[in-house]
Amino acid sequence: MKEKYSAIIDYVLRTHGVDTSKYEPTFLNKSIQNRMSKTHCSSVEEYHALMVDNMNEVDRFIDSLQICYTDFFRNTLTFSVLEKVILPSLVVKTMNSNRNEIRIWSSACASGQETYSLAMILNEFSNGKGGKINYRIFATDQSEMQLLEAELGEYTESEVNSLSLKRVNRWFTKQGEKYVVKPELKEHIEFSVFDLLNEKFSCPPTSIYGDFDLVFCANLLFYYQPEYRKKMIEKGRNCMARNGYLITGETERELLIQAGFREAYPMSAIFQV
Repeated sequence: MKEKYSAIIDYVLRTHGVDTSKYEPTFLNKSIQNRMSKTHCSSVEEYHALMVDNMNEVDRFIDSLQICYTDFFRNTLTFSVLEKVILPSLVVKTMNSNRNEIRIWSSACASGQETYSLAMILNEFSNGKGGKINYRIFATDQSEMQLLEAELGEYTESEVNSLSLKRVNRWFTKQGEKYVVKPELKEHIEFSVFDLLNEKFSCPPTSIYGDFDLVFCANLLFYYQPEYRKKMIEKGRNCMARNGYLITGETERELLIQAGFREAYPMSAIFQV
């Protein structure tokens, strides 16, 4: 497959500095075929020629590689364990130690649903305890466009359908056809552009030193080649606080087990070193 699309891969790297060979071959294959179909190109050579003639198509192809599918409380078991076990224990641990906040990194936040799901749980737990829980969520993504959408926090009716009516009413304001996240839910979230494969930084610069109680790297790893998966996993490992947790997608569990992590709760996709 690499040889078949080598002209496209080389051209994107040469003109935009984007190394598409880091992506898992099947994903990259489908992405190229999708763009060929949308541009009505019948061959790789024809699509390559289109890229050379129209630089906008290179941008569109690169945008198509942004992994942006997400949902509120995606992976039900994972969030159930977080809500009922992990986060309450972190609250108690923080209150009984010299740590002054719970620190969470949502490392590929896309349009924000994962990040806001975590904020809902922590705010609801805080309200139930009758006291404010000090926490910060560092939400990052390599796509500036996706990050702007996340920070805006506006969703369609279909996008909030996975939430209970109680949560929709509590955390959103309906404005026309949109459901807008209430400012209260954003108070402890810091959004910033960050590439997990950036070799200059070991963690988001906004977090200063990492030391995260939770690192989310979910539903992302399987889009990349093994050597790049390893880099992402190691970056997460190095940013974790002592006894912290690294969280992946349900289909990525085996990758963490192979990397020497221990699943904290069976089938939860929540791991510790």
